[in-house]
Amino acid sequence: MQIILQEDIDKLGHRGDVVTVKPGYARNYLLPRSLAIEATAGNMNALERIRTSLAKKTATELEAAKKQAELLTGVSLNFKRKTGENDQMFGSVTSGDIAEGLSAQGFKIDKRQAQLGEALKTIGEFPVTIKVFRDVTAQIRVTVEKEA
Repeated sequence: MQIILQEDIDKLGHRGDVVTVKPGYARNYLLPRSLAIEATAGNMNALERIRTSLAKKTATELEAAKKQAELLTGVSLNFKRKTGENDQMFGSVTSGDIAEGLSAQGFKIDKRQAQLGEALKTIGEFPVTIKVFRDVTAQIRVTVEKEA
């Protein structure tokens, strides 16, 4: 089934792209959430108009993302976790914890934006990349300390 994307979707495409997906994925996920529209003849004719409006929206979001990335760069988060003998942590610091820590500092970040390969399970200082927008990223520093 061919659809026109109205939002960026990871591993599928960007706004305004015409992509082919399985009918169930389009019918049950993309279309109900207004992430895409069907690529009918009428919509294909209106595609150029749709692309111009999406380009304007993308430009404004890109500016806002660059400003947010500048503010995020250099931010540091501190987490205290319980440890056992040999500084072995009970639990871990996940991307959800990082998103909560950033929201407490006033940043609106979704946990999927924290590019964390796997949860932090050791004591120390770690650089974490936050994907703000398509190609806009920011580096933050996460420090994990043991709880007294």
